[in-house]
Amino acid sequence: MPEIGRLLIGLGVVLIIFGLFVSFVGRLPGDIVVKRENFTFYFPIATSILLSIILSILFYLFSKYF
Repeated sequence: MPEIGRLLIGLGVVLIIFGLFVSFVGRLPGDIVVKRENFTFYFPIATSILLSIILSILFYLFSKYF
């Protein structure tokens, strides 16, 4: 069971770091924002790609070592 604890702690740390990054940086340069009079469309392409890369690396490392 210690492996599950380490996994949860690691995921928590990653989520905190990602949350702080998004809070301070905001939108990334590749994110699409369309603003009209009473309509705003936000599509975070760059943020999604970055999150996908980070999660892929984490899942690879956790599967390799746990």
